[in-house]
Amino acid sequence: MKLKGYALGIISAVSYGLIPIFILPVKQANFSLDITLFYRFLFSALMIGGYLLYSKENFSINKKEGLILVILGICYALSSEFLFLGYDYLTPGIASTVLFIYPVMVALIMFFFYKERLNKLSIISLFLAFAGVIVLCLKGKGLEINYAGLGIVMLSSLSYALYMIIVNKSNIKVSGFKLSFYSMVFTSIFFMIKALIGRESFEIPSTSVFFNFIIFAFLTTVISTLCLVFAIKSIGSTSAAILGALEPVVAVMVSVLIFHEKFTFNLLIGIILILFGVILNVLAGSKKIVHS
Repeated sequence: MKLKGYALGIISAVSYGLIPIFILPVKQANFSLDITLFYRFLFSALMIGGYLLYSKENFSINKKEGLILVILGICYALSSEFLFLGYDYLTPGIASTVLFIYPVMVALIMFFFYKERLNKLSIISLFLAFAGVIVLCLKGKGLEINYAGLGIVMLSSLSYALYMIIVNKSNIKVSGFKLSFYSMVFTSIFFMIKALIGRESFEIPSTSVFFNFIIFAFLTTVISTLCLVFAIKSIGSTSAAILGALEPVVAVMVSVLIFHEKFTFNLLIGIILILFGVILNVLAGSKKIVHS
């Protein structure tokens, strides 16, 4: 059973790491990103909704749950929006790696706003993650930082950190599947409103683009979300979060092998530092739970 849980955690991380395969061609073709993300989350919601119907789960939510789920949808939408904007400034490999510092941001927010104590492991993890980001920004002999790109992807990471904290602190009493379903619904509505304001066409130009949207939604959202839910049930959130460290590794491999991003020494060291930082941060969090 544990082995199955680890396998599902790996599948979840790998599928999420495949996002650049679908987003970069869209950006290169100058196709609307809002329309792409609208269909990604709409089709994801329909698929997860289909699973809820199959498992005979009740769709009803109360007003308080509805409000929390709307906020979660907005956080998820902003995280996607900022990540894909960041691809214009940073390479997908670097952007995906910087995004992955969200567990460290969670720890910092909990420290400053909820007065949660940072233990030694947490502090070391913060320094490692910060050092990793600095190394990623090193070019040649100097410190050449693309501040716009770094800031935008940090906002993506912050939005996802807020999503995690709201899920944790709101004590919302809905299943993982129902939470995922409504998050996707409200995320798709966010991009629909953006596209309507921008007067963009919702027409899907060809059947190949339609199937691309379906595969994009299924692989990077539905598979990733469902596998993560089952992995957490099987091996716990700490182990599942550590396996999530594969996400930026996969994104970097995709960027290097498919989109010919240069695999530099700085990229390698930066990834290693951030991964170690995040894994230490997750372990520090699990120790707090054990001792409390």
